[in-house]
Amino acid sequence: LLKETVPGISRVAVLWSRGPQVELTMKGMQITARSLGVELQTAEVKLFKPPFGFATGSAGAAFNWATRGQAGAFILLPSSILSENLDYIADLGLKKRLPGIFWREDFAEAGGLMSYGASQTEQFRRAAYVVDKILKGAKAAELPVELPTKFELVINLKTAKEIGVTIPPEMLMFADRV
Repeated sequence: LLKETVPGISRVAVLWSRGPQVELTMKGMQITARSLGVELQTAEVKLFKPPFGFATGSAGAAFNWATRGQAGAFILLPSSILSENLDYIADLGLKKRLPGIFWREDFAEAGGLMSYGASQTEQFRRAAYVVDKILKGAKAAELPVELPTKFELVINLKTAKEIGVTIPPEMLMFADRV
């Protein structure tokens, strides 16, 4: 989606934090990146958010590194640490004029360029459905595992304008929310 939105990018910074699926996700991304002619630059981000709400840590260093390495965009891999600091990370992306994508819609709402992932609203609805079944006597172990079926693309046009990215019309048509 980043390559379609910013066709000229040749390097993308991948910001990640330790988690169970990082290695597997990185392998899949490397294969896709090679097929698109994009070089991935990976950086581990360690953030700490004190009780006063100021995010600090290595995200700023990762963005400095990404711009020195001439990354044309960035991707945030799913992580609770990154998820808790979306406002801070979106702000860093704006300051560095880097288009970014994350899997949760609140990243685009916080000022990131775009998000693509399973609909959180739909996931909450399905969770309520499962809880209802359990409360009515169903055994949790006997309920089927459900995978997401609804995915959403959210594009922030204000951010696009601010960082100088023109969103192609076909991406706007594909978007669930703009």
